[in-house]
Amino acid sequence: MKKVFLLAAAFMIGGAAYAQTGTTGTTKFGIKAGVNLPSYKYTNDALNESEDTESSVNFNVTGYADIPVSNFFSVQPGISLQGKGAKYRETENYMEKEDVLAIEIPVNLLANLPAGPGHFYLGAGPYAGFNISGKIDRDYDDGVVEADYDTDLNIGDDDGDDLKALDFGFNFLAGYQFNSGFNVGAGYGLGLTNLYPGSTSDTNIEKNNRLWSFTVGYAF
Repeated sequence: MKKVFLLAAAFMIGGAAYAQTGTTGTTKFGIKAGVNLPSYKYTNDALNESEDTESSVNFNVTGYADIPVSNFFSVQPGISLQGKGAKYRETENYMEKEDVLAIEIPVNLLANLPAGPGHFYLGAGPYAGFNISGKIDRDYDDGVVEADYDTDLNIGDDDGDDLKALDFGFNFLAGYQFNSGFNVGAGYGLGLTNLYPGSTSDTNIEKNNRLWSFTVGYAF
């Protein structure tokens, strides 16, 4: 955990140092928060099946630095708390909801397009994610018997675990930054890591994060 925060701090400090010596502008720091709609993509090569789970509703909070590298481009490293997971409806009467808390370190390259009282931005970049905790909510209701109980999510790489700890992927984002500092945006996270513990060439099962996010924030 300590290494995660040290890495994020190094991004921020390095960006500030660049901005002090660069000629394209000064680094801005910001915070944004909003709603996540996470899901998983499941692939079973042995059965030639691929499907997406239902989306759940979660949250996101991100602190970031915006570092100009030219008049129209900037680099945006940051650190964020991301609520992830999904819903599984195995039968009409039984559903599981998985909630995951993850720390992410994104590094995005943004193209900034002046328009009106601010600018539009489009960007993309890699992220490193660390799943730190979670729970599974199981809900059964057939009209006669009703049961609802939670269990902690086991995070690790062993066969008995529920989810791997490390995740890598790419973010895609777009939005509008007002000159006043206020901003709105939307993004999509494409997880590339197979999060299914104990997966081998024999099991042929893959579980990947998919994430829609919507944010409001302020840069100063």
